Amino acid sequence: MSQFDPGLPSIKQVQSYIQEKREVEIKLSTDDLLVGRILWQDVNCLYLVDHYDKPTLIWQQSLVYLRPKA
Repeated sequence: MSQFDPGLPSIKQVQSYIQEKREVEIKLSTDDLLVGRILWQDVNCLYLVDHYDKPTLIWQQSLVYLRPKA
């Protein structure tokens, strides 16, 4: 199992989105597009909450891209 390395640039970037409560857009391998705020991340998952406070647990391997919402 991989260990969570907070020194990696990608993890640092997601952590900054979490700290800033920045809205992000996440594209999944299923072609779904999710928009919301990431509340936490771990080695396997991201936890996203949308505008309706609907939570979604996203497995890291299903991500195509993640970017800040303009």
